[in-house]
Amino acid sequence: MKISIKSYYTPTPKTMRKIGDTFLLLSTCISAYFIENPKAMLISSFTGVIGKFLTNFFTDNGPTN
Repeated sequence: MKISIKSYYTPTPKTMRKIGDTFLLLSTCISAYFIENPKAMLISSFTGVIGKFLTNFFTDNGPTN
């Protein structure tokens, strides 16, 4: 597995998709918890979206047989 800007449009490995989805899910739950604190809610939401976005830069090195 490697990370590169050129890898953005290549398929994301399954492990990294799971990690990105987990970031997004956790940030959503944390944002709901901090509904009365807009600053904390915004930071949490932003962190989740950035975490999900960054996982798109990963790609597999190739087939491992």
